[in-house]
Parts: sequence; C-alpha cells; structure tokens
Amino acid sequence: MRKPMQESGKSKQERLQAILRLIEEHPINRQEELLRYLRAEGFDVTQATVSRDIRELNLVKASAENGGYRYVAGHTDRSRGSKNLSRFEMIFRESVLKVDYAGHIVLVKCYSGMANAACEVFDAMNWPAVVGTLSGDDTFFVLARTEHDAKSMCAELSRYTTA
Repeated sequence: MRKPMQESGKSKQERLQAILRLIEEHPINRQEELLRYLRAEGFDVTQATVSRDIRELNLVKASAENGGYRYVAGHTDRSRGSKNLSRFEMIFRESVLKVDYAGHIVLVKCYSGMANAACEVFDAMNWPAVVGTLSGDDTFFVLARTEHDAKSMCAELSRYTTA
C-alpha cells in the first residue's frame, strides 16, 4: 500500500492555521474561494482536501456585514462557558427568526442558509434535555426528552430572537 502524498511542502497544521487566518481576514463564503486563497499562499490542495478541512475545523456559515454569508470557526468546546454563550448569542440572534414547539419537538426557523450555523452553536451548548437535532437550510428541529423540556427550551431560545 502506497503512502498518501502530501499535497504541498507545507504541513496540515500550517494549512489549517492558514484557513483560520484567511476566514478572519476575508469574507470567504465558498469552498472554491477558500481554495483560491490557499493556492495563492502556496498550498497545493484539492477541493476534497478543503472540504475535509472545513469539516475538521467545524467551520460554519454565518451572516456577514454585507448581508451575505461567510465562513466562521465553530466551537469544539462543548462546555457552557461564557465564550461559548456569547458566540451562541451572536450567531443565534443573527440567524433565528422564530422558535415554536409541538409535543417533544422544537422548531427553530432561520433566515435562508443559516440553520446549519444556528444548529451547530445550539449543539455546542450541550443541552441535557436534547435527544438530537436535525438541520436543513432555513429550519432546524430539536427533539426534546419531554414536552415540558420542549416548552422550557422554546421559552429560553425565544429570548435570543428578534421577533
């Protein structure tokens, strides 16, 4: 079995650090755009590598100042620390239109394209009453353990909406 060839003379860690720096410096909203920036910095990478790096870094799309979207670093820390909460508040307030529930299910309605980012920060909060989540383009669902949990979660999440 052949050893996989490294795609450039630079290490994976250097590439991951470059990605984090690039998304801070530039409003990058597509993998192809990130690929161009990386190649301009001397990284000989493929689309598949960039896609894997995005997943590994937990990058999510969040609304940008220009009204579009851009990649931002998601959280890997699953605690409910203040840094996590402020990030949660920022992304949730910018993404979510309304929250409602029926039975054990909480519906979180978002701006188009924002449900994945909102769901990612929601998941990072590690809610004990959550069985799981399912995200689409503009909506994500939360399966709560009980109807009471769903009602309480709905009330809590409604604090972070603009409606």
